[in-house]
Amino acid sequence: MDWTWYLFRFDGRINRALLWQALLIVAVLAALLGVVGQVLHLLNAEGSLKLSIKLDFDFGLDDLFKLVDPRAYHSLASLDRTDLLLKASGLTLFSWIFLATAIKRLHDRDRSGWWIVAFFVVPGLFSQFSDLLPDSNWMLPFSLSASSLWLWGFVEMFCVPGSVGDNRFGADPLADVEDSAAEHRAKDWDQQSEIEFVPPSASPPGGMHVKRGA
Repeated sequence: MDWTWYLFRFDGRINRALLWQALLIVAVLAALLGVVGQVLHLLNAEGSLKLSIKLDFDFGLDDLFKLVDPRAYHSLASLDRTDLLLKASGLTLFSWIFLATAIKRLHDRDRSGWWIVAFFVVPGLFSQFSDLLPDSNWMLPFSLSASSLWLWGFVEMFCVPGSVGDNRFGADPLADVEDSAAEHRAKDWDQQSEIEFVPPSASPPGGMHVKRGA
């Protein structure tokens, strides 16, 4: 598999398993960045063995929307240069991987990548700024709409199988897997067909024939 295309490009299609796999990759990378942050803090402790971990690399999609919320900037101002660099690098990398794989998964459902706005951007912005909205009953339809869009997007991208066969965004990714499996089965059959079973001879040993009397 072309990992550069899989993790960073927006064209083509991927199935549900590859999207779940992308989230697992993001989780592993987040854990590695957390370890790097701990090591850097230990090295900067000047032998005191005092560990001060300020970064939390528990990547969540809500981290993206904090970038457009000025209220979240005070937490970034408390970070030192190393922490800020790791935080910015990790958030950029993880967000790109998520968007690239999620859009390819939408393509697998024969949907435009712009559906990510309805499934992801709108519910995320609503969740980030919901505490600023008035607490009244007329906000309930907006809250239900945002929750419904998020749930619809989750089911659409993570649960429902893709469109069968080729669509406008590319070939069916599951068809490639099935073709590869069929090719392996054909090779196994060819290997077994080379084994020939020779039936035993009906003649007695030594080529002697028994002559019956009249």
